[in-house]
Amino acid sequence: MKQFLLQIFTWWNGQTMGTRFFTWRNGKRVGEDEAGNVYYEGGTTSFGLPRRWVIYKGYADASKIPAGWHGWMHYRTDVAPPKDNYKPADWQLPHRENLTGTSAAYRPPGSIAVAGERPRVTGDYDAWTPGN
Repeated sequence: MKQFLLQIFTWWNGQTMGTRFFTWRNGKRVGEDEAGNVYYEGGTTSFGLPRRWVIYKGYADASKIPAGWHGWMHYRTDVAPPKDNYKPADWQLPHRENLTGTSAAYRPPGSIAVAGERPRVTGDYDAWTPGN
């Protein structure tokens, strides 16, 4: 019952009833990424392109889409990563969602959120001060 009510009243938590119905009627499952997000294609947009969408696992956050799927979602390639055998380059780090606003967000030394002082300026850069 809880899942049913969540699908009716929350758009940010998985899929809504409308999305579930549209996916059932028009969607062809294309693949799934390592985070559990499922990608679909079906129908056409007003520009004549195939309609593509993702059903997120958990909360809907666009930063959860990895690079290979991002290219497919934005029509940079017509071949989805599972069919393309997409493999990240050696220099690419594993995909992480945007951590801004969480306890795992980057906080440089000297920021308000971290104790300590900012490093002193060195080299040929002189910080601006009022009155100079």
